[in-house]
Amino acid sequence: MSTTVAEFTPQGYKTDEHPIWCPGCGDFGVLDSLYKSLAGLKVDPKDLVVVSGIGCSGRTPGFIRSYGFHSVHGRVLPVALGVKLANPALHVIGVGGDGDGFAIGGGHIPHAARRNPDMIYIVMDNSTYGLTKGQYSPTSPTGFQAGSTPYGNIEQPLNPLAMLIAYGATFVGQGYSGKPKELSDLITKAMEHKGFGFLNVISPCITFYNTYKVIPPRLAEIPKDHDPANRVKAFELALQTDHLRLGIFYQVRQPTFEEGVAEVIKKAQASSRPRLDEIFANFS
Repeated sequence: MSTTVAEFTPQGYKTDEHPIWCPGCGDFGVLDSLYKSLAGLKVDPKDLVVVSGIGCSGRTPGFIRSYGFHSVHGRVLPVALGVKLANPALHVIGVGGDGDGFAIGGGHIPHAARRNPDMIYIVMDNSTYGLTKGQYSPTSPTGFQAGSTPYGNIEQPLNPLAMLIAYGATFVGQGYSGKPKELSDLITKAMEHKGFGFLNVISPCITFYNTYKVIPPRLAEIPKDHDPANRVKAFELALQTDHLRLGIFYQVRQPTFEEGVAEVIKKAQASSRPRLDEIFANFS
């Protein structure tokens, strides 16, 4: 699966598998941005692993020339973390939808954030369960009407950006699938970040929740004077939902999970404590 520098083009990361998403699906923009980012960073496919969950976005690993793992519902992060720990030299990208990530998979997010593994997690947020015919999701707005909520959603939507900042993720950003160049730049910055990078990507579902007309007027760049190292200010910005801000909300450098594990291994190897195999040998 190795490649050469001459092959580091967006086209070079495409497989023979053709996406079967609905024409106009925002996920096409996310995939295109991923291709461009990987090419710009010259990531060798043999050093890349893409892990997905269940949902329309779950098919993403099949469209990228890399190693891939299509995991079960909501289990993107534990699988991706296992891959990263098994081989810290790999580039690991987790991808999923808002339902996969914030409903059944929601319990894994705070622990991935606090552990700070050196990987990125891209959530393609369309605020609906597109694969299973448009039910409301954790990020659906109040009043959202669907087959599961014919009289309107009565619940408040989650705020993914505020959640991840509160959980301690060291890189939190937001992009829009309709702005692939800006999104590609954001993915590149997340991959260059040393630590857990979370990207919430607004990715409209053209079939069950078409927001292509209502989203663009609400888009706004993060203010140029925003300090992404200021966690309080980042949290305040994430709570300002009148606009959908695009860019980096929060970014700091902290020790990664793999760095901590390596340090523990080093201490264990230098320790005079008996090894586990030696302890268990006494019981044989």
